[in-house]
Amino acid sequence: MTTQRLRIHIQGAVQGVGFRPFIWRLATGLQLTGWVRNTSNGLFIEAEGPPQQLERFLEAIPIEKPSISRIHSLKHHRLDAVGYADFKIAASNGQLDRTAWMLPDIATCEECLAEVFDPANRRYLYPFTNCTHCGPRFTIIESLPYDRANTTMKMFDMCPACRSEYSDPANRRFHAQPNGCPTCGPHVELWNAAGHLLESTHAAIEKTAELVRQGWIIAIKGLGGFHLVVDATNGDAVDRLRRKKNRDEKPFALMAGRAAAATYCQLSPAEAALLNAPESPILLVQSVRNNDVAEAVAPNNPLLGVMLPYTPLHHILLRMLGRPIVATSGNLADETICTDNSEALARLGAIADYFLVHNRSISHHVDDSIVRLIADRPVILRRARGYAPLPISLGKTIEPAIAVGGHLKNAAAVAQGEQAFLCQHIGDLETESSITTLQRTVADFSAVYDIKPKRIIHDAHPDYASTRYAQSLPGDKISVQHHLAHIYSCMADNEVEPPLLGVAWDGLGYGDDGSLWGGEFFLLEKAAPRRFAHLRTFPLPGGDKAIRQPFRTATGLLYEMDAQMLERHPSLPPLQQLSRSELKTIVTLLQKGINAPRTSSAGRLFDAVASLLDIRHLNAYEGQAAMQLEFSAWEGETTHEVYPYDITFSTVTKYSVVDWQPMIAALLSDLNRVDKAVIAARFHNTLADIILALAQKSGMDRVALSGGTFQNKYLVEKTIGKLAAAGFKVYTHQQVPPNDGGIALGQLAALRYY
Repeated sequence: MTTQRLRIHIQGAVQGVGFRPFIWRLATGLQLTGWVRNTSNGLFIEAEGPPQQLERFLEAIPIEKPSISRIHSLKHHRLDAVGYADFKIAASNGQLDRTAWMLPDIATCEECLAEVFDPANRRYLYPFTNCTHCGPRFTIIESLPYDRANTTMKMFDMCPACRSEYSDPANRRFHAQPNGCPTCGPHVELWNAAGHLLESTHAAIEKTAELVRQGWIIAIKGLGGFHLVVDATNGDAVDRLRRKKNRDEKPFALMAGRAAAATYCQLSPAEAALLNAPESPILLVQSVRNNDVAEAVAPNNPLLGVMLPYTPLHHILLRMLGRPIVATSGNLADETICTDNSEALARLGAIADYFLVHNRSISHHVDDSIVRLIADRPVILRRARGYAPLPISLGKTIEPAIAVGGHLKNAAAVAQGEQAFLCQHIGDLETESSITTLQRTVADFSAVYDIKPKRIIHDAHPDYASTRYAQSLPGDKISVQHHLAHIYSCMADNEVEPPLLGVAWDGLGYGDDGSLWGGEFFLLEKAAPRRFAHLRTFPLPGGDKAIRQPFRTATGLLYEMDAQMLERHPSLPPLQQLSRSELKTIVTLLQKGINAPRTSSAGRLFDAVASLLDIRHLNAYEGQAAMQLEFSAWEGETTHEVYPYDITFSTVTKYSVVDWQPMIAALLSDLNRVDKAVIAARFHNTLADIILALAQKSGMDRVALSGGTFQNKYLVEKTIGKLAAAGFKVYTHQQVPPNDGGIALGQLAALRYY
């Protein structure tokens, strides 16, 4: 029978996931000869055998591949046979172009977990157990290809038993780069706040569990950085962590075992599947009150951010404790999560009482991802561990470029061919630490993917730290308007092209006219995109102060409606937050237009209504007032009523303007006679109706929703329901956040249309 040779080139998430041993088993099972090799340009295979067997081989690869792998492209062609004797796994070749993918870290698999808790297994209670199906990837990679010599595991020489596993293609630890055991792998140590060693190896974990039970704060080094950990059932310990971290009300993440998690929250089947997924994110779910979790974990919040243990260390600790823990990022406000032991002592020493550290270096910091199920689909609110840095297709090859993202929830991205590699969550660029992290991350991604950028894309806001950083980089600079970047991000996320209507609602962004936008509608046509409509603008007395103090935003809204309203209705909730002199000062600012910038922001409209309803007057953290307004709306969701509003066309700006004044006037008339939950629901319903009305005016049949406001589950589901019922196709985010964490993707995608 004729023998042929098949050459295959696969690109995608195929390194560090057991792909080569899978190919070896598949090829040997079909009695093929040849080889498989990792390179910096992906995976290459040469297989020889009868044409029928080669065809089976080719068909089986995408069907039977490892579950956590992803194939982006599979190209093949046939050649004459050269006479291979057997099938081998060849040594990696790092000389080609850098188009292989760095893979995210994956939660401990069931096979490894069984070994960890098997007293007869040599990895019994070993906190660094992993295989090709699970464990660290991105956090230990220093360069591609993904081989041990290119990771932070290179300092650990494998013992004979681990080397045997690593070298055996039939073993699930074949070329598992973080492979190790108690004899040869990393180990943990417990330190006090002065850095003195107290315990090591398993005794360190046992002592840590005892200290957590006693109410102490422990800084624990995990996959991508440190957590600050306390007993989640100990209200005093949680309060103490809040005081020491200076975090008044923002919810903490809860880590609990699988069975326990189900008792602390209401899980739908889809939510349970997300919670148990290999990505193991923090999942925002409806909490079950009257349980033993301290109220201070998520004060005044019906949602809990719950995650399962995702490393052997977490599993061991939780099993010892028998109770849930708070596991919040090990950092100070607006700083990057700590990754180095000495750095953690210096930066967290004033917060943590003890430190559980290990001696495996972290190459890339990674926070925990945050996900919420909205409209029966997972929406990523923070894209980090488990998801980053998997690429998103741009649908078209563009020149090498760097996008530096926005100012809040920053995440940068680099473009290589058709792929956008969005980095892990960095955070708000409010400190030197976070800005330095942005610079280092961009440099790391550029080096790993050998990016020599010709263009640097940034936000149009001239004062963003990311914009200033972009200006310091070599290459042509391109600014992309903030809200257009949101829409381009959603389009790339869903691989859709114009024409469509883009709705970008968020807090604040720099507009083309120099004002503060945030309630925008764009027509994305084959020609240049154009602003189609926006929410009526209103002043923000005090500027940035109004973001932190929604009562100021509400005061500006009332003044915009009627300057005399502030005097005629002094009993309104937002005005009750002001003394006479404070109100007089604000009125003066508004009258003179001093430090009272105008905005079309939907996010600030939410803040104002939250204050008008006496729900929230101060934001202890970003979006708090809007979130509590949403929670109130769920209580009144049985109503489908909407408030009146007007849409007029401005002959001056050539945009349609949505006038919210009839809505706010009707809302004010409902105060003190209609339940505030019903008012909140009517407000949300009205915003969804506004989007429908403008979609119908636009002449488009497709609508893309993006921006931080569309993290609101009630608003998104009402809007999708109305649009779908009217025959519109609706696109929301899937792979990147709708908030500013997805801006960099939109900045890169914009290059397709510039």
